[in-house]
Amino acid sequence: MRKGISSLCGVVHEKMRSDVRNGDVFIFIGQSRKLMKLLHAEDGGMVMYVKRLEAGRFKLPEYDENTQSYQMEWRDLVVMVEGIQESPDQRLRRLRAQRREYVV
Repeated sequence: MRKGISSLCGVVHEKMRSDVRNGDVFIFIGQSRKLMKLLHAEDGGMVMYVKRLEAGRFKLPEYDENTQSYQMEWRDLVVMVEGIQESPDQRLRRLRAQRREYVV
């Protein structure tokens, strides 16, 4: 996960055969699933967001064999980044750890 914006744009173009300026958000998750990079184009240029988890791991979306990618809606991306679960009893470990840290 050492790649920067230019290298990740190259990965999107060469390996994914896609245009980085097509409006999609490209998600790169490290092997340990503790680091996520989001790459997308805005009017002024390319933007990369990085999130590193202190506890827990990112949950991977389902792989689509037809498109050979992980297709997801925007709301699903927000849920994945924030660690939201449908059932509060199944909160991700990173959210439980966060709650313990900030309880006064």
